[in-house]
Amino acid sequence: MQIPIEAILFALLIAMAIVIGRMRDLFAAAMLTGMFSLMSAGLFTLMDAVDVAFTEAAVGAGVSTVLLLGTLSVTRQQERMRPTRPLPLMVVLFTGAALLWGTLDMPAYGDPNAFAHNDITRAFIQGTAETFEIPNAVTAVLGSYRGYDTLGETTVIFAAIVGVMAALGRSHTQPGHHDPVEAGPDAARSHMRMRDKAILRVIAKAFIPFILLFGLYVQFHGDFGPGGGFQAGVIVAAGFVLYGLIFGLDNAERVAPPRIVEIGAALGVLLFAGTGIVNMLQGGMFLDYSTLGAHAGEPMTKEHITHGLHRGLLLIEGGVGITVACSILMIFYQFSGRGRH
Repeated sequence: MQIPIEAILFALLIAMAIVIGRMRDLFAAAMLTGMFSLMSAGLFTLMDAVDVAFTEAAVGAGVSTVLLLGTLSVTRQQERMRPTRPLPLMVVLFTGAALLWGTLDMPAYGDPNAFAHNDITRAFIQGTAETFEIPNAVTAVLGSYRGYDTLGETTVIFAAIVGVMAALGRSHTQPGHHDPVEAGPDAARSHMRMRDKAILRVIAKAFIPFILLFGLYVQFHGDFGPGGGFQAGVIVAAGFVLYGLIFGLDNAERVAPPRIVEIGAALGVLLFAGTGIVNMLQGGMFLDYSTLGAHAGEPMTKEHITHGLHRGLLLIEGGVGITVACSILMIFYQFSGRGRH
């Protein structure tokens, strides 16, 4: 019997998680964590969850690995040995057993009678084709049928960056500051700066424009294929993070000033919520975008409703993308600037 590739990848993920949990070298653990996320993205792709795979690859394998490495630069590289405590181990084992026991009631993978394939799902798919007239049902569900939940997720992302800034404080460098390797006792190591590596500079300059262009493609093509604000936001942020890694945090902050990025994080949430408020002011319901296609003095037709829905999805997806990109970039600034004074 042929073993499904999904089962093989899942087994490899379990084995890698055990290896990461037993490692004492935090640098190696951080790199393996990035590989774990990249392998997870491949598993999501095989399971037709391409939207989730985009986010996992950009955040898990990319941005999160950078933040872990940035944290290790101001901490220890080796995990400190501590005595084994049975209580935390018992809590983990009990929680894991409860989760595994809970999965026994779940339908089998691919079961046509699963809850995900009931009448509501068919109604969503049919409504996406007839009402929104777009082929990507995920975008319609996240933006309209599940619009309140998506607005809540965007607000949570903004709240997360506020919490990070409150916990870490403002750690941006002032004009004229240099990287830590450029001054003080570590000046002899200045040859290790990535900005001095010609190959890295050339490769980064060649790839960053395509990364940003692909992010815009995912943003504006989310109605017709995998993508949308969440995926586009992390891809665009990854491009700026790569620029900061290669050319230095100072240059990255000149290209995307922290104050502008902070305003952008809040502006994205306001754009999402403001779109709903405009709908209400025009006589519709909150996050009911059909009113955005109305023309003064003309009766509402199906074409007007469809145009309004498209405009509404475009606006809220833009708000999500702006908030996600700015939030990830602000977290990168906060972590990368630690210990620079």
